[in-house]
Amino acid sequence: MNVDPNITKYLIKAKISTDGVVEKPDVVGAIFGQTEGLLGDELDLRDLQKSGKIGRIEVEIDSKKGRTEGYVLIPSGLDQVETSILAAALETIDRIGPCKAKVEVESIEDVRVQKRQRIIERAEELYKKMSENGKSVSESIISSVREEVEKGEIISYGEEKLPAGPAIKDSDSIIVVEGRSDVLNLLRYGIKNTIAVQGTNIPKTVQKLSKERTVTVFLDGDRGGDLILKEMLQVAEVDFVARAPPGMEVEELTYKQIVKALRYKTPVEQYLAMRGMTEELKELTERNNAEKNGKKKAQESVSEPAVIVPQTGDRAQAAKVVTAEEHAEEQKEEKDGEQQGGQVAEAVQEEKVNLADPRSVERRGQVLNQEKTMELYDEAGNVIASLPLAEAVERMADISKASTIITGGVISQRLIDVAYKMGVRNIYGARLGHITKKPLDIRVVAWDHHT
Repeated sequence: MNVDPNITKYLIKAKISTDGVVEKPDVVGAIFGQTEGLLGDELDLRDLQKSGKIGRIEVEIDSKKGRTEGYVLIPSGLDQVETSILAAALETIDRIGPCKAKVEVESIEDVRVQKRQRIIERAEELYKKMSENGKSVSESIISSVREEVEKGEIISYGEEKLPAGPAIKDSDSIIVVEGRSDVLNLLRYGIKNTIAVQGTNIPKTVQKLSKERTVTVFLDGDRGGDLILKEMLQVAEVDFVARAPPGMEVEELTYKQIVKALRYKTPVEQYLAMRGMTEELKELTERNNAEKNGKKKAQESVSEPAVIVPQTGDRAQAAKVVTAEEHAEEQKEEKDGEQQGGQVAEAVQEEKVNLADPRSVERRGQVLNQEKTMELYDEAGNVIASLPLAEAVERMADISKASTIITGGVISQRLIDVAYKMGVRNIYGARLGHITKKPLDIRVVAWDHHT
């Protein structure tokens, strides 16, 4: 059916059925004939059609088995009330030609709504096409400029000529990634202290750097990321682990995703514990302990200057050579007259932490840093728990009556959140992590920062 769109505001759709066979002219004639004079001169169909307020009446019918059914469409330029009255008048038609008939109005559609919808849909198509064209041009310009800048900034570092950012030479901390594309993506957003390992076989350059710098391994969000971490743990020293979202690679991350991943980097021990990498955690712990014991033995092997102590009486017959420390201890013990079984007991007493003295707290923190440990104290300053850093945050929530924490590791946002819920009011640590929020009634102190 063809409906004149120029005069149409509403479209009346009526269903007709007759008990005999009729033609289209019969239907049109019945509409005009049986409504004539029914609604007065103002709504007379012939006059409305002449004035252009009613469009051409379209009829679509089909005759089967001695019956005729179909539809009538009447376009209307009248207002809503007048159109509704005219539609209702159609239902008074009870004969078409020689046959009994029934007319039922199915709907009155607002044609302008459909037009507006078509306009919106078409406008969206045109806008998308226009913006895609403009975007492709601007993106090509931006990518060209970026590519040139990146090419100028990326360097080859070390004997293996590894792809790296220009800040890798003198930065105190470095970010280790998998490949050249990862370095380029981080360079794109201004992160220049990066270096790529180019596979799971960790180059000697990266191994050497790991012993001199603070290392964050930035892993892809797939299984390959864990493989690189395992290899790194065997031959290099890793401090923190950052991870791309699951299923994504570092080279395809946006600026926001990169910043979020690096902000929430995790100490390596804690990361291994959270990921259930027990074997790797065990090996790392054993290696750390071995290194710690090696340093301790080396310190013990350095003897202090010998002092010959003049002896009198019975001791003169068994003069001996002792260290300055032993001599001072002996003098103190002889002065105090403290002897047990004829031998003087060596008094070794560990300094108790004075939580009111910043220097005492810092000295304890340095010890805990070497031991990779966190200690929790009650209000009286007594130690109520000592936890390994790798699992401290998970286990500390079960401890009650803690007032102060001294950690040998980083003061992280997660540590602050858990401590605050426990009622802790003081946290001391080696350094601050990325703190985004801190309650007003909790004190957070790093050795060189006070907040």
